Amino acid sequence: MKLGIDGQKLPEVKKRGPLGSLDHVRELGLEGIFFSTVLDMSPTLDAGMLREIRAKADELGLYLESGLGKINPYCSAEAPELRAIGDGDIIAGFTRMIEASAEIGCREMWVSPGNFKGEYRGRLAVDRFRTDVTWDEQLQAMGNVLQKLAPVARAHGVHMNIETHDEITSFEILRLIERVGEDCVGAVLDTANMLQRGEHPVMAAQRLAPYIRQTHIKDAWVGRAPGGLDFQPRACGQGVVDFAAILPILAKANPDLNLSLEINQSTDDKRRQPNPRQCIQIDDPVWRAGHPDLNTTELELYFAMLNEGEKRVASGEIPDWEGFESAQYGYPTYENQSYGFDAATRFIQDSARHIRAICEQKGIILA
Repeated sequence: MKLGIDGQKLPEVKKRGPLGSLDHVRELGLEGIFFSTVLDMSPTLDAGMLREIRAKADELGLYLESGLGKINPYCSAEAPELRAIGDGDIIAGFTRMIEASAEIGCREMWVSPGNFKGEYRGRLAVDRFRTDVTWDEQLQAMGNVLQKLAPVARAHGVHMNIETHDEITSFEILRLIERVGEDCVGAVLDTANMLQRGEHPVMAAQRLAPYIRQTHIKDAWVGRAPGGLDFQPRACGQGVVDFAAILPILAKANPDLNLSLEINQSTDDKRRQPNPRQCIQIDDPVWRAGHPDLNTTELELYFAMLNEGEKRVASGEIPDWEGFESAQYGYPTYENQSYGFDAATRFIQDSARHIRAICEQKGIILA
């Protein structure tokens, strides 16, 4: 296993470009980079540029991963570059991306089932609860897209890996894999996103383990708040995710799996609230009805996990929402700090330190 980073959240990734970002990854002591889409490496799919990136990654001993992007047709207008690279034909665009990525040996490709709209609070922030189309209709449409792309993926030995994104459950990912075929569809385990769907991260990892081919290694603090629960991204080890339980599951299922840290994006790269909370309306009847796979046993374990997290906050082991008394963690005002380049870099270093410590403790070898 190797420990790297999600390229989209790497500080100054656009400023430095893909080649400069490879140097930055090495400077941070990490072993690879996971570009969300192959277009992040070359917006025009320039074969020469892609080969140059591949060659430099190999020279530096870094893994290189890639992706396709959003496969939910109801979100296509929010990612016009996917249609543009196909000259107006989005399936042609995805096909060209698969071919270009496979050409440089990136055959594990991230796909996402929707977008998160941080300007809205609660269930309407995710496409699962949009009101113009049902979630079942969206899942059916995503399956249709994957089936259209399956022949080209199989021809190039590519897996289209569905992320445990903000709006989808592990149960639904499993059904999509079964529908299209595990020979060309897998999963990207984001270790924290399933918290927003009321799923326990360890149980979700166990369900998806045989199909996990890429990762986003991320932590979050989830606790009681007005409207139900709030979710706040954290450096690994400062939230509720039990990496000591999850990492051995991943290592056993896929010893060659790359672990890609996903951090909160630097505010120097994108002007926004530094560490925003996301409301999980877990007590809302509409929210509950929208999660038919949730069962009593998992919910009980989910709330037990939150209770343990609250004890850690009460003891001062991890910061509270605002973090006003948590200067010892390097985040003296966690919710409202500037969170620029230096803080984002510290977030990476803290996360990497925690993951490496867990791996050493569990006998997991990181290259």
